[in-house]
Amino acid sequence: QVQLEESGPGLVKPSQTLSLTCTVSGGSVTTTNYAWDWIRHTPEKGLEWMGAISTRGITYYSPSLKSRTSIARDTSKNQFTLQLSSVTPEDTAVYYCVGGVAYEYWGQGTQVTVSS
Repeated sequence: QVQLEESGPGLVKPSQTLSLTCTVSGGSVTTTNYAWDWIRHTPEKGLEWMGAISTRGITYYSPSLKSRTSIARDTSKNQFTLQLSSVTPEDTAVYYCVGGVAYEYWGQGTQVTVSS
């Protein structure tokens, strides 16, 4: 069974860069036909897809976040990461890492608050 776990700071100051890591167990970030996504949730907007990295290492980003988002992977650690730059309080959300062919596997989510 594939399991995902998010890790990173729960509090980030405005204008700084939010950095999260997703550790994958029971599977591999190089599994054929899988994609590895970052999705966030706020009560106001609901679920928002931020971007993804494919098993070939190709990245895809939401047009609205593309200028501030970077997704990468470390195959030696079986992890993939999210960086969101120039954060504002509007980036406060629960961040989920998600994987599979069609979003089958979800991490538990991690609350990130942007505040000074």
